[in-house]
Amino acid sequence: MCGIVGIVGSTPVNQSIYDALTVLQHRGQDAAGIVTLESNRFRLRKANGLVRDVFEAKHMQRLQGNVGIGHVRYPTAGSSSASEAQPFYVNSPYGISLAHNGNLTNAAEVKEKLFEIARRHVNTTSDSEVLLNVLAYQLEGAKSYPISPAEIFEAVREVHRTVAGAYAVVSMIIGHGMLAFRDPNGIRPLCLGKREVNGQIEYMVASESVALDAVGFDFMRDVAPGEAIFVTFDGQLFTEQCADNPALNPCVFEFVYFARPDSFIDKVSVYSARVCMGQKLGEKIKREWGDLDIDVVIPIPETSCDSALEIAQTLDKPYRQGFVKNRYVGRTFIMPGQQMRRKSVRRKLNAIRSEFKDKNVLLVDDSIVRGTTSEQIIEMAREAGARKVYLASAAPEVRFPNVYGIDMPSANELIAHGREVDEICKMIGADGLIFQDLDDLVAAVAEGNPDIQQFEASVFSGTYVTGDIDQAYLDYLQSLRSEDAKTQREIQQDLANLELHNEGV
Repeated sequence: MCGIVGIVGSTPVNQSIYDALTVLQHRGQDAAGIVTLESNRFRLRKANGLVRDVFEAKHMQRLQGNVGIGHVRYPTAGSSSASEAQPFYVNSPYGISLAHNGNLTNAAEVKEKLFEIARRHVNTTSDSEVLLNVLAYQLEGAKSYPISPAEIFEAVREVHRTVAGAYAVVSMIIGHGMLAFRDPNGIRPLCLGKREVNGQIEYMVASESVALDAVGFDFMRDVAPGEAIFVTFDGQLFTEQCADNPALNPCVFEFVYFARPDSFIDKVSVYSARVCMGQKLGEKIKREWGDLDIDVVIPIPETSCDSALEIAQTLDKPYRQGFVKNRYVGRTFIMPGQQMRRKSVRRKLNAIRSEFKDKNVLLVDDSIVRGTTSEQIIEMAREAGARKVYLASAAPEVRFPNVYGIDMPSANELIAHGREVDEICKMIGADGLIFQDLDDLVAAVAEGNPDIQQFEASVFSGTYVTGDIDQAYLDYLQSLRSEDAKTQREIQQDLANLELHNEGV
C-alpha cells in the first residue's frame, strides 16, 4: 500500500505536497519522493526513509514549480531498494513522471511485451515503472501536439485494456498537465479536491481525503472506478470515464487497517465504519462468550481503539488504555521484513501493569495476519499480571494472499491459512479467540454507502474481483515476495547501481 498526491497550483506546491505526504505517511514508511515541474524540467527528490528525513531544507528549495506529485512507498511487488522509490519518470514522449498505489497482476507479461513491441526497457522490479512505460507508449501514438484531452483519455483507455490489477495513479506530462486515474474496479482509493488562491482554482488528487484537509483543499468527490482526471497547467479540468466495464469494488482492508479514521473513502467515513465493526463484534461476543468473566476491554493501539470502545459499551465492561505506544516506531504490519516486524513490537508498545494485574482481559485488535505480533502482545499482557487473556479481531480470519498491493503474499505466512480458530488461539497463546464475521464486516462498511454492492475482500474470502488470479500466479507472487527473494533483489539492485555509479553513468 502506498500514498500518492498531485497538485496543479498557481503558486509553489512543494510545501503543500510535503505536508500532504506527512499525513499519508501511515500508508508507507519505506521511502518518499516528490517531483515538481519548473521551466519544463522535472525537479526530483526521492530516497528511502520517512518524509521528514528524506526532505531537508536544501531539497525543498530545489523543488520549485507550481505543479508536482508525491509518493510514500510501502513495498510489495518490488524491493525496498532506494532505486525503486517513486515517482518514476521517462524522457519520451514529452517527459512523463508517475506515482502509483496498488499492484499490477500481469506486470511480468506486460513488461515482456513492452520490450518486444515498443523496445521499452524497464530498469527496476517495480510494477509502477511498468505502468509508467505503458502510459508513455500509449501517449506516443497521439497525432497532435499539444496532445488533446481526448487523446490523453484514449491513452488511458488503452492502459486499462493492457494492465490488470489495482492501481491509483497520478502523473505529470510536460507541456500538458496532470493526469490521474483509477483502476476499473476502484480497488485502490483516489479523491479530488480544489481550492481558490488569489482568484484562481487549484486542483489536487490524493489517496485519502485527509490529505486534502491538511493543505486546505475542499473535497470535491472520489475519482470513479476507471475514470481519468486531466488538469492542464493553467487550471482547466477535464474528466472522462475510460473503462469498458467499471464497477466499484473498494478494498475493505482500507477500512479495517490502512486508512486514517478521519478520512472518507468512497463516501464512507473510516471512523464510522470502525465504530460499526465494534458494535457488530460486540454483539457476537455477547452471544458466544456470554459465560466468560471479562473484567476489562483493552485495545491494541491504535487502529482498533474505535472498535474496542464500542465492544466495551456493548458488553457493559470498562474500557481502558492498557498499552502505551511509542509514536517514534512505525506501523509494524507495513515494515519490510519479518525480522524487523518482530523486533519492533516491544519497542512500540509497553503495558501499564495496573490495568492488567489480576484481571481477565479482552484485547481487541483490528486484524490478525501473521500472528507474531498477537503472540508477543499476549505475552506482554501475561507478564503484566493478567489472569486470562482473550483476543477479539475486528476483521475475519486472513486466510488468503493479497495480490492488489498489500504485503500478504504467501499463504504459508498467514496464521489463519488452513487452520481453525482453536488452533490459531493455541498458537498465539490466548485463552480465547474470536473473529468478526465477514458478512458483518461488509455490512459495517457498507452502512456508510449502500451503493457499494461488492468489496474487494479476497484476503478473507479467496475471491479475487479481477477474475484473473489462479494458483500459478499465487505461486509466482510468493516466489517474488518472499523475504529471501526480496533481500536478494535488493542486493542485486544495489550492486547494479554501484556499478553504474563507478562507471560514471
